[in-house]
Amino acid sequence: MEELLRAVTDLADCLRFRGLTLGFAESLTGGQISSSVVSVPGVSGFFKGAVVSYSNDVKINVLGVPEGIISDLGAVSAECAEYMAAGASRILECDVAVSATGIAGPDGGTPEKPVGLVFISAYCNGYFKTVRFIFEGNRQEIREQSVINALKLAKEIAVHG
Repeated sequence: MEELLRAVTDLADCLRFRGLTLGFAESLTGGQISSSVVSVPGVSGFFKGAVVSYSNDVKINVLGVPEGIISDLGAVSAECAEYMAAGASRILECDVAVSATGIAGPDGGTPEKPVGLVFISAYCNGYFKTVRFIFEGNRQEIREQSVINALKLAKEIAVHG
């Protein structure tokens, strides 16, 4: 809990200082990243919103992920995460957009894409940083680790992007 609060506070301070806005495209986290951000008072000055794109239809029809990415590479892929982040930036008209897509389990994993596989992508000013993670733990622990790492990546791209 302390690590989450620190990540949210650090991100909020960074965005305020740089005058940047923020948005998310969330899949496996189902709104948890957004929820963690709005737990801090005063975020309305920079937080624009989020798209919870749990289904592939929403990824394709709302965020603009090409159907070929989903069919050829899967919704849990670096490419899908990047399209999700770019789509969130476009739709929400925000400077920094972060997406998270993955397999939280307990089912759904394969040898190629195991439970705990998560791709987080951050976008700012035409620049992407996408990171592949394999988190350990149960469904909630995987989702919590995804939230913390999404917030950290958002701050990183806001500073360097």
